[in-house]
Amino acid sequence: MIKIVGIGPRRDDMTLRALQALEEAEIVIGYGGYTRQIDDLLEGKEVISKGMGQEVNRAELAIDYSSKGYKVALISSGDPGVYGMANVLHQVMGKYAGVEVEVIPGVTAVNYSAALLGAPLHDFTVISLSDILTPLSEIKRKVRAATKADFIIAFYNPRSKRRTKPFQEALQILKDIRKGETPVGIVKTSDEGSKINITSLGGLKEDEVDMNTTVIVGNTFTYVDNGKMVTPRGYVLPHSTHPLAWEFYEKYLAGEGNKGPNMACEYYPCHSHPQNCTFCYCPFYPCGDPSTGGRWIKEKKVWSCEDCTWIHQDDTVQCIEGKLSQLLEKVEDLQDNKKKLLKLRRECVYLTK
Repeated sequence: MIKIVGIGPRRDDMTLRALQALEEAEIVIGYGGYTRQIDDLLEGKEVISKGMGQEVNRAELAIDYSSKGYKVALISSGDPGVYGMANVLHQVMGKYAGVEVEVIPGVTAVNYSAALLGAPLHDFTVISLSDILTPLSEIKRKVRAATKADFIIAFYNPRSKRRTKPFQEALQILKDIRKGETPVGIVKTSDEGSKINITSLGGLKEDEVDMNTTVIVGNTFTYVDNGKMVTPRGYVLPHSTHPLAWEFYEKYLAGEGNKGPNMACEYYPCHSHPQNCTFCYCPFYPCGDPSTGGRWIKEKKVWSCEDCTWIHQDDTVQCIEGKLSQLLEKVEDLQDNKKKLLKLRRECVYLTK
């Protein structure tokens, strides 16, 4: 039996299943850098350490020892199915019969990094920028597709001293499609611990990144709050409709609302000129999403739209009104259909922001 064991990004993040698999193993095979991390757990076992680039050899050794009746642990950092030994072993064992394999999952670098950064993951993709086995054209195609689809993107193996072009190409694709203020999280892991930095796409410097770094690039909705990177999922925050908002939407639904800039308003412009005043009161309040400029007034626990001008853009109003009539037939729908309204908001934020 071969157990492909994910030992996580650090010893402290190993799972109970991984510890049990190592305890039961008679032969432990792995990259030397990984076996050294857990050498105190391997006392009394035969340990075979191989260098980087000898993955196929490690897989063959595991199969050979397993065929002789030994309990074998083939170890990977992180999760063995994410750029790890699970893929290698399953490919190699295709030419053998009767090989028993169990994959023991582990904490991945992207999960570990995301936990340190805050909560940046929603729908996301993981892309390795190593072009040792993968053509650069394939890497670029995947980066471009993920960027256009607005996935949060985690980059593994981003840059080494000699291999710099894939990261340069990926960075250029990102900058061509996403805005410079898009949050970017950088987690650099070493034996001493992890160094964390949250910057922006426009402020990202190439020399901040090396082979021990995981880079997480946010999407349209990702924001930074109190030093943490957050991508909201769109949950409804209960809140009663303000009497003035109620009055406003009674007129709006009756076709008596203002369209475009309301120059007659004594408060115009309440944000900046020119502004579209069709939605003087936002139909999504409170969205609880700082990605468009809103924020919590923490001492009052009140959501402030003071710095959000998104709702007053012409293209925003056009997008919202394209579907709003299907969701808002009476003022009560501001509450009753809040979940659907927030989904409309997300759609329009992506199309206009």
